[in-house]
Amino acid sequence: MPSSVIRYFTYDMEATTLCITFVSGMCYKYKNVPPEIYHMLKAAGSKGRYFNQHIRNKFKYKKIKNF
Repeated sequence: MPSSVIRYFTYDMEATTLCITFVSGMCYKYKNVPPEIYHMLKAAGSKGRYFNQHIRNKFKYKKIKNF
């Protein structure tokens, strides 16, 4: 389901990092994200709401680029 907040996201199982690119063009890499969080984000009806409730301010992150 498309999101009005998140453009796309990828997950590296080996490194347990979640990279999220927002519609604003800002891209962040979240560290030590359990696979369950990624799978639930993928399945969420509202990706933005899931992100705010389960990822934002819960994992260390680094801004990696801005388009």
